[in-house]
Amino acid sequence: MTDRYVELVNTPLAARLAKALGLPRPSVLRRYTPGEALATRPVLVAGSGAGADALAEVILGWDVEVRRHVLPGEKLSAAVVVLDAADSPADLSAPLLELGQAVKLLVPGGRVVGISRAAEDTTDPARAAARQGIDGALRSVAHELRGGATANGIVLRGETTTTDPSTIGALRFLLSGKSAYVDGQFIEVRAVPEDSVSDVAAATAAEGIPDRPLAGRTAVVTGAARGIGAKIAEILARDGAHVIAVDVPAAGEQLAQVANRVAGTALQLDITDPDAGTRILEHVGQRYGTLDIVVHNAGITRDKLLANMDAARWDSVIAVNISSQLLMNEQFLASPVFSPTGRIIGLASTSGIAGNRGQSNYAASKAGVMGMVRAQAAAFDGGARTINAVAPGFIETDMTAKIPPLTRQVARRLSSLQQGGLPVDVAETIAFLASDAAAGVNGQVVRVCGQNLVGA
Repeated sequence: MTDRYVELVNTPLAARLAKALGLPRPSVLRRYTPGEALATRPVLVAGSGAGADALAEVILGWDVEVRRHVLPGEKLSAAVVVLDAADSPADLSAPLLELGQAVKLLVPGGRVVGISRAAEDTTDPARAAARQGIDGALRSVAHELRGGATANGIVLRGETTTTDPSTIGALRFLLSGKSAYVDGQFIEVRAVPEDSVSDVAAATAAEGIPDRPLAGRTAVVTGAARGIGAKIAEILARDGAHVIAVDVPAAGEQLAQVANRVAGTALQLDITDPDAGTRILEHVGQRYGTLDIVVHNAGITRDKLLANMDAARWDSVIAVNISSQLLMNEQFLASPVFSPTGRIIGLASTSGIAGNRGQSNYAASKAGVMGMVRAQAAAFDGGARTINAVAPGFIETDMTAKIPPLTRQVARRLSSLQQGGLPVDVAETIAFLASDAAAGVNGQVVRVCGQNLVGA
């Protein structure tokens, strides 16, 4: 589905009219195209200390111009503010005020990324106050940016450094067009276990992410016949993965089309069947040998006010959206077919974070996905496997197209980016979490919502 208002308001006459009338003026977002440069203008690395100095050297190695201070009038592709050494709120003043000057110089689609440490990792009140203050400041900056620019943060856990491969992987994702609809969010990273990434991935800390970061991997995508699921299959295949597209038999024709389009295979099954995970493992084992990536995308809605909810509506949503994932994960983790460096990504929703009228069953299931991910991550901690979730907000799909027109327009404009996201925005975030670049990201829920909490 197309947001025609975004197209219209980016024409000269309509832009002038919208400005005169005080109407929203969303920009066309900078989305990823294969082969694009990470930055066409210099990148500012603000902040003092060894962490900032070391990161600036890494970025220079990407054939990107780096500035350590703002040069008046010089346009910037991005501003990275390094605050990993902040010990008190007073330490935030100089680097954040310099960031304030930098945001005026960002090109359309520019990026702001803050790097800090977790408040939970210290018992010192002043240090914790500074770290939590960074969170509030960057989320506020995200609300202030225009021109399709975004602001996000990377939070270093434990002894993770600014140049650890997990930090670099998250930074490259947030600087790229792949993060177009990720705004006002924070990704926690930990030092990467030595056995969790390939030799090629380890080299990317200095040389950049390869064009096909999932080459040789096998990925299963449920609910792949249409919408977000079909786009996830396409993006994983673009990045080199062998894709098994899974959906119910009733969607068989569409599923076959998706599988053919990505040069993958189709598997028709109902994921609520008790043996669904076993059948997926058999399919993968016979054709590819190892299952590396699982994307639990399949989901349904059966909306009704709780006062009018019946058991059939409630139980069907819970069965598809969360119970099936729990059972399949048990089967995957018990099987030698599932890779020792496997990635599991669940589809949550901002409805599971903020709730949504008439969606108590759906919100319960999507909040359940987040709870599952966090609990399973604890079991994975210290190992090479990861489990994460993506929480889409308002995404332009057949489902959101059914929302009444006025409600749909309001929902689009409420985000900081003043527009809905696209299925590709969700897919790009999932592809990042499935890659070696995200080996240090575990138990996280990454919102793809344009800094909004409108329920999907």
